[in-house]
Amino acid sequence: MKKTILITGASTGIGRHSALKFQKEGWNVIATMRTPEKGADLAALENVIVEQLDVLDQQSIDSAINAGIQKFGKIDVVLNNAGYGLMGTFESASKEAVARQFNTNVIGLFDVTRSILPHFRGNHDGTIINISSIGGRMTFPLMPLYHSTKFAVEGFSESLHYELAPVGVKVKIVEPGGVATDFGSRSLDFQHNEELTEYNAFVGGMMKSYENAMNPENMSHPDLIADVIWNAATDGSDTLRYQAGADADQLLGARYSMSDPEFFGMMKSMFPVNETV
Repeated sequence: MKKTILITGASTGIGRHSALKFQKEGWNVIATMRTPEKGADLAALENVIVEQLDVLDQQSIDSAINAGIQKFGKIDVVLNNAGYGLMGTFESASKEAVARQFNTNVIGLFDVTRSILPHFRGNHDGTIINISSIGGRMTFPLMPLYHSTKFAVEGFSESLHYELAPVGVKVKIVEPGGVATDFGSRSLDFQHNEELTEYNAFVGGMMKSYENAMNPENMSHPDLIADVIWNAATDGSDTLRYQAGADADQLLGARYSMSDPEFFGMMKSMFPVNETV
């Protein structure tokens, strides 16, 4: 019997490339997205269905899961991929912006996970793969809220893997570094209030540094991330964390081999800015 994966945020980037990877490998794919029309080409592929799912809408979560089970009989893997990044000075972010960041990246992931667990428990089988980031174990400037959500995903996943192991359910975390997708334009929300003038020099310098650093040629292709996700889904191990990309290996290796002052010094050399106003 073919195995089946449900993927959130499958219209572009890592989610889309993961859908193509699993379909190519002979799996059934439930590709979910907020706007199903964007997945028409995926829906045309054999053993792929496209379903509307907004992680902020519980009814759409339940509907997509039920549609997948009805079509394929069983779901074996859920890939929690949907999310976006809120970037900018913390003081500039409204309470509403903070809530949206956490509702999408954390609460939405919780809701999808909670909704699939009765099916997994009933089968005494299943795998949950949560897309985190190197930003779930280290930080970059101007992203305190995004990093907070990814740290939350890491802690949630690590704790959850203990309690689900006795019922036969695996939990995995994939931690990509920089990925050559449209995350920066489509899935990145930048907020900075320039009336908070004390931050302006720092923000301006940091944005120039990010612009220079975020060269797609230096980032991992989403196919590489999809390959890591495939390995996490199929290796049969109890491994919790999977780093994805050469920069992930380099930066996380440095984070855990260096002292805080050493690592912060390295990061400041990578992103040189004027830290005084």
